[in-house]
Amino acid sequence: MSFDFDAAVTAPFRMQPGLRRLAGPAQHLTPSGPGSRHQREKLAVLSRFAGEALVEREGFDPAAALQALCGCAAAEHPGHFRWDGRTAEALGVAVRNGELAVHSPGRFGTGDEVARCLQALPPRWRLPGLLALAFDEDLAIVDAADGSIPWLCVALPSHWAPQAKAGRHFAQVHAPVADNRLLLAAADRLVALVTAGEHWERFVWTVTDHPRLHAHPARVDPQRWPGGRTPDEVAAAAWWRTERQTFLPLPALRQAVFTIRVEVTPLRSALQDPQRARRVHDALASMSDEVLAYRGLRDVREPLLQWLRERGAGAAPHGPEAP
Repeated sequence: MSFDFDAAVTAPFRMQPGLRRLAGPAQHLTPSGPGSRHQREKLAVLSRFAGEALVEREGFDPAAALQALCGCAAAEHPGHFRWDGRTAEALGVAVRNGELAVHSPGRFGTGDEVARCLQALPPRWRLPGLLALAFDEDLAIVDAADGSIPWLCVALPSHWAPQAKAGRHFAQVHAPVADNRLLLAAADRLVALVTAGEHWERFVWTVTDHPRLHAHPARVDPQRWPGGRTPDEVAAAAWWRTERQTFLPLPALRQAVFTIRVEVTPLRSALQDPQRARRVHDALASMSDEVLAYRGLRDVREPLLQWLRERGAGAAPHGPEAP
């Protein structure tokens, strides 16, 4: 279920959908351990900035999609999340029709962090909040009726603001992405595809100087990559940020639940393998100026390439990728 490096890191680099069918039993969700990094950061965001993470188009009803997601969560991880059709239970708390019940204290901190966080949310957001804290993934709903994303529960965005996306067409959501021609051209077809019945996944990666999972633009230092650094200094400040995204289809609703699992690892740890460093070098070297600017990498491209070249020295060249 983790990030698939071989599938994701290709050269020449292209901004493209990159969907592939989920093989075997579809797995969409990753349980969050007590006090895990994902859970702690989500608790902080939902306790302080819930209005930035929990957003929806006025009039949209996510209830049927959330019920389907709860059924998926219970089927995939029955020892972690329980759902009887009306009540969801995880992390020692239960949510039923927006009402919260505490069954047992948590297993980290003071033990009541999850309950206090959920109690402070509006009742309609307590079930999504429990799902968000029980699993690493952020969540959104894709609606084929109008091609929009009408509902989001996203506490760990990657340099974008969830409140700016709610209710917008899939193509509009991706309009700011650099070199987005392939994504925009395929937008309507992609929405139809992911809501039709098959399970899909895709992978996204970048190099960043931001160490946290939560990267809302209002919470990220605008002063990126201090200048004058050597390749080793740039690499020491760099993080390997990846996403595994999946689509849980709900064909009867003409919808899909879109999941996003973010991981952030020090670049030097993530690319200890020279072959991987060589592949990232080749992908970065092929990025357009527009993509480099969009990802905040233009000013550090050369020192990063030098570090990757040195780290990848001796690795066999990777063959040309399929278009």
